[in-house]
Amino acid sequence: MNKRDDMTFPPEEYERRLNELRARIAERHLDAVVISDPENIMYLTDYQTTGYSFFQALVVPLEQEPFMITRSLEASNIVARTWVEHMRPYPDTGDAIQMLVDALREFGLDKKRIGYERNSYFFPAYQQDRVHTTLTSAKLMDCFGIVEQGRVRKSAVEIEIMRKAAHATEAGMRAGIDACQPGVTENEIGAAISDAMFRAGGEPPAVMPYVTSGPRTMIGHATWEGREIQPDDHVFLEVGGCYRRYHTAMMRTVLMGDMSESMFKGQELMKVALNALHDQVQPGMTVSDVDNMVRNIIQANDIGAQLITRSGYSIGIAFPPSWDEGYIVSLKQGDATVLEEGMTFHVIPWLWGIDGDKTCGISDTILVTENGCESFFDFPRDFVVRGNKGNTKKSTVTALNSAKSNEVKNDDIIENNESV
Repeated sequence: MNKRDDMTFPPEEYERRLNELRARIAERHLDAVVISDPENIMYLTDYQTTGYSFFQALVVPLEQEPFMITRSLEASNIVARTWVEHMRPYPDTGDAIQMLVDALREFGLDKKRIGYERNSYFFPAYQQDRVHTTLTSAKLMDCFGIVEQGRVRKSAVEIEIMRKAAHATEAGMRAGIDACQPGVTENEIGAAISDAMFRAGGEPPAVMPYVTSGPRTMIGHATWEGREIQPDDHVFLEVGGCYRRYHTAMMRTVLMGDMSESMFKGQELMKVALNALHDQVQPGMTVSDVDNMVRNIIQANDIGAQLITRSGYSIGIAFPPSWDEGYIVSLKQGDATVLEEGMTFHVIPWLWGIDGDKTCGISDTILVTENGCESFFDFPRDFVVRGNKGNTKKSTVTALNSAKSNEVKNDDIIENNESV
């Protein structure tokens, strides 16, 4: 290992990650693993490139030094970014899988027990088949998840990097909210968010911000398409800030018209869910416990809204097309995964279909601590209302009085979940 001081983390952090991976390799009675997932390669080595659609792999033997297979162009990233000392690049006219096979033979692994990430997006079945039919003396076994076991709990230095991502998230969201005005296009709001994120030190995220308005908020994963904000619209914003490929994310909602009764109820319901989360989440709970707590609060509404997705997902290292680590662990029903200190989640008690035609969101990125959880953000949760100035106060007071009838119901929901 080339111990250098110009990487994202100090050498000791990468040594820890590699040693823990090797302990899991030994537990599975493997001699080496072939890691092809770009997030996992970065986690272990600090290697990153936007060219991950070309085959690349980090081979970690149990006892020998790791080595990498990359496209020749990307070898410069190994030299510039990582501690890896051995590489076998292939030209664009070459054969990436043959290079992998040749390297495994060169390092004496062609007759060993080799793990590989069978579920990796970037190691497709036809390439896996070639390795199986070529390395006939090796025993090839699926080791999907072997790196993620380490990634799911963030270290202290990772948390500090995520705080820098959170700074970019907050800057982007603040700018996006400020840009929301009638007559402005969704594109202009997206531009304001992006400009502020990057000026705040953020780097290109795995997904650009989600900006939708009016009826378009009901379209899953839609984002800006040039629509002009209308005087009575609501605007849904979801921003994921990034620093060194680590992400944090947040949802917020802006109202161009007055606060209606149903929108006020929706706002308060999401705040109740997030408050319950911060009061009750702690190590030892299962992800299903957390999902049930959030879901029970959100589903107990009389405004026609639903929580139609999981209630959250692990978040951290990500490359396009998604900023989440939900494939590692998600907050969803029936999952007995236990929360541990150092896990990080984007929790999304959002409301789909208020009054049948509106989607709104207030979300948070949290860190599971020794005795509870904490937010990465210091940011207001209430909807921002840019209503008709003469009617806003009256509208909000009416909604508040109406919502009081639900307070006992919401308190009961929280009390009933204290045993979760």
